[in-house]
Amino acid sequence: MNQNPPYWGLSSCIDLYDCDLNLMQDAPAIKEFVVRLCEKIGMRRYGETHVVHFGDDPRVEGFSMMQLIETSLISAHFANASRAIYLDVFSCAPYDPKAAAEYAKEYFKAERYNLQSVERR
Repeated sequence: MNQNPPYWGLSSCIDLYDCDLNLMQDAPAIKEFVVRLCEKIGMRRYGETHVVHFGDDPRVEGFSMMQLIETSLISAHFANASRAIYLDVFSCAPYDPKAAAEYAKEYFKAERYNLQSVERR
C-alpha cells in the first residue's frame, strides 16, 4: 500500500494572536518549542534552530526563527508590538496542521489562532 500523500508537500500558515510576550522574547524558549513541535508532528530536525532578533521598525521588531527539517522547513516571525507569531510549516512528509497549531497555541499561551493549509503539487 502506498503511504505517500497525493501531493508534493503540505504548507501550513499558523497565525497566533495575543501570545505571551515573555516567551516570544526568549530565544531558548523558542528553540525548545521547535524541538517539541518537531517531535509532536513527526519531523526530524536537520541542524540547529536559528533564532535572530532584528527590526528597526517597532511594528515588526522581534525574533525570526528558521529550522531545516529533513523534509523541508519550519520558520516563524515573532512580532513583539502586536504579540503575534507567524509560523510556517512546509513538509513533503505528511503531518497534522491542526496538531501543530494547537501545540503552538498552547506553548505560547496564545488567545487564538488562524490556520491555513495548502497542498503543494
